[in-house]
Amino acid sequence: MLGLVFVVLYLLVFFGGGASGSFADRLHPKLGLDLVGGTMATYVASVQGGQVPTKDSMEQARSIIENRVNALGVSEAEVVIQGDRNIVVSLAGKSDDQLKDLASAAQMRFRLLIGVTGDVAQSALNPATATPSASTSAAPSTSTSAKPSSSASAPAVNASPSTGGQGGGEVVKAPSPSTTPSASATPSATATPAADSTAAVPGQEEVTPAEVQKKVGAAAWAAAQKLTAPVDLSTDAKAGLAYSAFGKLSGAEVNALTPDMQFNIPTISCTQLDDRPNGAIDNVDTKVAACYNGAKIMLDKAPVVGDDISKASAQLDSQNGQWVVSLDFKSEGQTKWANLTRQAFQATSADPCYVAAQTLYSSIEHCAVAVVLDKNVISAPQIQGVLTSTSQITGSFTAVTAKQLADQLNFGAIPVTFTAGPAQTVSATLGIQQLKAGLLAAAIGMALVAVYAFFYYRLLGSVIFLSLILSGLLTFGALVFLGRTVGFTLTLAGIAGFIVSLGVAADSFVIYFERLKDEIHEGRSPRSAVPRAWARARRTIISANTITIMAAVVLYIVSIGAVQGFAFALGLSTVLDLLVVFLFRHPIMTMFANTKAFLSPRVSGLGRVLRRAQTEAKEA
Repeated sequence: MLGLVFVVLYLLVFFGGGASGSFADRLHPKLGLDLVGGTMATYVASVQGGQVPTKDSMEQARSIIENRVNALGVSEAEVVIQGDRNIVVSLAGKSDDQLKDLASAAQMRFRLLIGVTGDVAQSALNPATATPSASTSAAPSTSTSAKPSSSASAPAVNASPSTGGQGGGEVVKAPSPSTTPSASATPSATATPAADSTAAVPGQEEVTPAEVQKKVGAAAWAAAQKLTAPVDLSTDAKAGLAYSAFGKLSGAEVNALTPDMQFNIPTISCTQLDDRPNGAIDNVDTKVAACYNGAKIMLDKAPVVGDDISKASAQLDSQNGQWVVSLDFKSEGQTKWANLTRQAFQATSADPCYVAAQTLYSSIEHCAVAVVLDKNVISAPQIQGVLTSTSQITGSFTAVTAKQLADQLNFGAIPVTFTAGPAQTVSATLGIQQLKAGLLAAAIGMALVAVYAFFYYRLLGSVIFLSLILSGLLTFGALVFLGRTVGFTLTLAGIAGFIVSLGVAADSFVIYFERLKDEIHEGRSPRSAVPRAWARARRTIISANTITIMAAVVLYIVSIGAVQGFAFALGLSTVLDLLVVFLFRHPIMTMFANTKAFLSPRVSGLGRVLRRAQTEAKEA
């Protein structure tokens, strides 16, 4: 039976759980930060006005980030609060991509598209080299001035309108993406809306409109405030020069402007809009300016937010083979979503949203609703019906990014705005040294147990030694398979748990063999004493191991980080030891009981007890 367990386990190790590479590579367990090195990333929190976040907000943020880490399949990652505004995340191995979006606020907003104009900043600032064309008007085109900036994170769309779902819960389709969205556009979730449309930047004071006015000059500021629509450079190529000072503003300074100014001023580019601080367009009660498909767009207030979503799941669309994120709304959220899609679907050609959609797409049927994640517009599909039930977010998703969006929507949004701080790499050299030290400690512990067993129990010591070897092989196989399938990571604390388990295993041997001695001392033969001793020792062994497992489970539940690794390793090795006790130790003892060597006092390790039993038998 134990042989079957070994065969199944190692078949899974070599061929299951996404095993790849050479057979040697498939035998590598997943090692933790302290054993293999890794990355430590710091995220700095900020709130409106540069105030210190509350403890409850920081703890909620830490919990959400930890859930996101666990959803990635990363086990034993450490997510801790450091100071009053820092959260430090530690992941083993090369983790740059995994750390990139962990602390994104994940504020999801659904906004009606009400304005579109081209990103004409370069043409406005350099009229002598720019050729006036349709691209300098409100309509985005494929000319240089309308190309997405290098920092634009929204996926580009083609000119074809979407053929989105009909009412009654059909799919909302986005325009077909022609490029893959950047990593920063990886979707996520939402929660409490920000109190203001302007977010503070950690480590510096919030930029005020007065400061921006002083920088650009009173004349340029006054001219910008009078704008009621984007400047049309097709009639006057030099009309944008009056606003050239705005082209030198930073993202934080642009964020101090009103949404209308950000949208109307021709020298403000998508690069500047994308560089605005995190949380810049979170306010649900105001219009916001953003970028999509290389064009500047104006979005209405957000009547539907991520908190209105009850469940999100990543799915593969069977019709087009693309990954989508399916959304189920809460009861109140269903009403809000139906009202928003009704407004978009029933709009007339005179409505601003219809004009905007007509500018963005080559053909138009209905208004578009933008799906906004933090500062990024994921998609802006035309609405093909009044949607009252399940809907979908489409885009250039992969299985990974679709799942990440669904996870972040399900876990909720981070209530605090974070900016990525310093990232440090932990040297793998130190980790290897600790790994060697841990393995050496385990080898010394096993050797000491083996020496004691052979010295005190002789032949029975071989049973102990073989049992420990088998238990070690089972544990190693389980580590490799669990690391590959559920992300279990072996750390130095886990190695300590396995070393402690050696003592637990040795205790069960002592209980069994000492019970065997008692049975022989009471006058039974060695052969008859083995099953009798097993029947009595079994209850004690099960009770002792059960208590150890219960302690490990409780410790795992109430602890975090490395302590959890210790508890998991201790519990796993104890369970496997019980398996070896029942499937190997008792059967091999029964086999030894039928050999002549077992009856020899010098070989069996039962010498004194057997001699005393033989003497008492002669005297009787």
